[in-house]
Amino acid sequence: MGKMESQDMGTMNVKRLLVRLAVPAVAAQVINLLYNIVDRIYIGHIEDIGATALTGVGLFTPILMLINAFAMMVGSGGAPRSSIALGQKEKDEAEKIVGNSFTMLLLFSVVLTIVFYLAAPILLDWFGASDATLPYALRYSRIYILGSVFVLLVMGMNPFITAQGFAKVSMMTTMIGAVINIILDPILIFALRMGVEGAAVATVISQAVSCLWILKFLTGSKTNLKLKPENMRLSPKVILPCLALGISSFVMLSTESLLSISFNSSLSKYGGDLAVGAMTVITSISQLAVMPLQGVCQGGQPIISFNFGANKPERVKEAFYTQFVFCISYIGVFWLVMMFFPRLIVQIFTPDKALVDYTVWALRIYMAGIFSLGFQLSCQQSFMALGQAKVSLLLACLRKLVLLIPLIFILPVFMQDKVFGVLLAEPVSDIVAAAITTLMFMGSFNRILKQGAGKI
Repeated sequence: MGKMESQDMGTMNVKRLLVRLAVPAVAAQVINLLYNIVDRIYIGHIEDIGATALTGVGLFTPILMLINAFAMMVGSGGAPRSSIALGQKEKDEAEKIVGNSFTMLLLFSVVLTIVFYLAAPILLDWFGASDATLPYALRYSRIYILGSVFVLLVMGMNPFITAQGFAKVSMMTTMIGAVINIILDPILIFALRMGVEGAAVATVISQAVSCLWILKFLTGSKTNLKLKPENMRLSPKVILPCLALGISSFVMLSTESLLSISFNSSLSKYGGDLAVGAMTVITSISQLAVMPLQGVCQGGQPIISFNFGANKPERVKEAFYTQFVFCISYIGVFWLVMMFFPRLIVQIFTPDKALVDYTVWALRIYMAGIFSLGFQLSCQQSFMALGQAKVSLLLACLRKLVLLIPLIFILPVFMQDKVFGVLLAEPVSDIVAAAITTLMFMGSFNRILKQGAGKI
C-alpha cells in the first residue's frame, strides 16, 4: 500500500475497498482475541489447578476492559476525526489529532498503572474472588497492569493506521504480538513453571513489541499522517472533540467492565465458583462474535468518514449497506453454531467435565439473542464514523446501562432458577437494543448525509 491510499477512499469501487480494508481489520481483531483466549486455554490446562486458575484470571476481566476502554476513547474518537480531516484536505489538522492522541494515551497509562496496581486486591475481592481464586487473579493482574502502557498505545494508536487505509500494517501490529504471545505462553507457563505469572509476562512482552512496531510505522516514511513531537503538546481544541466522539466507545467498554462485575457477583452469589468459571469461558467465546464485527466496522469507518468529509453521500451509503449485510450474515452463522454445537467450542477451553457441562447449558441461554448484534454494532459504529458523538453515546448506554445491568439483578427475583434469570438478561437486552438502534439509524441516515460534515 502506498501514498495513494486517500485517493482510493474517494474513487475506488466501494465493495472492493471495503474488502481490502475489512479483511485485514477482521484478521487483526481475531488475532487480537488470541491474546486472551490462548492465555486462558493454557491456564485452563495447568495440572491440578487449571479450573481454579482460569476462574481467577477471569476475575481480572473488568480491569482489562477498563484499560481497553481508555485506549479506545482516544483511538476510536481520534481516528474518524483524522479521516474526516483528510477527506476535507486538512492534513495538518489530522496530524495534530495523531500527536495529541499519543500524549493523551501516555497520560492515561501513568494514572491507570498507579491506580489499578494499588487497588487490585480490593477490586478483585469486589468482583467476586474467593479465597481459592484470589491468589491467581492477583498474580496475573499485577504483572499485566505494570505493562499496561503498551496495551494503551497499541489499542489507541493502531486505529490511526487503519484510518489512513493501511489495514495490512494495522493487522501486522496484532499479528506480531499474538504470534509472540502464542510462542511464549507454553514456554513461560509450563517449561519455566511460571504458571499464571508466565501468561501475564508473555502478554506484556508481546504488547511491547507491537507497540514498537506502531511507533516505527507512524514515525516512518510510508505513513500519510506522521507522529511528530511538535504535535504532541496537548491542545484542548484538538483533543476534546476526539474524546467527545470516543466517549461512546469508552462507555461501551467500561460498561462491559461493569457488566462483567455484575455478572460475576450475581453468578458467584447464586452459582458459586463453577458459575463464575463458566462465565469466563462464555466471555471469551462471545468475543469471537463481537471482534470480527468490529473488524468489519473498522474497515468501513475510514470509507464512511472520508467520503462523508468529501461530501460523497452515495459512496457513504454503499459502504454502510455493504457493511450492514456482512455483519448480519456473519452473526447469523455464529448464532447457529452456538445453538447446535456449544460443547465442541467449550471443550477447547477446559477438560474439566463439570465445568464443560455447566458452561454448555449457560452458553445456550446467554447467546440466544446474539443474532441481533450485527444490526446493533453496524448501526452504532456508523453513527461514530459520521461524527455523531451524542447519539452514539446514547445508544452505547442503552444496551448495557439502561437494559442489561438492571435486568441482571431484576430477573433472578422473578425466577425459581436464579442463574437462569441472570443469564436471560443478555438475550433480552440484545434484541431490544438492536431494534431501537437500527430504527434510529435508518430514520436519521439521510438527514445526516444532507447536513454534511461541517468544519472539522
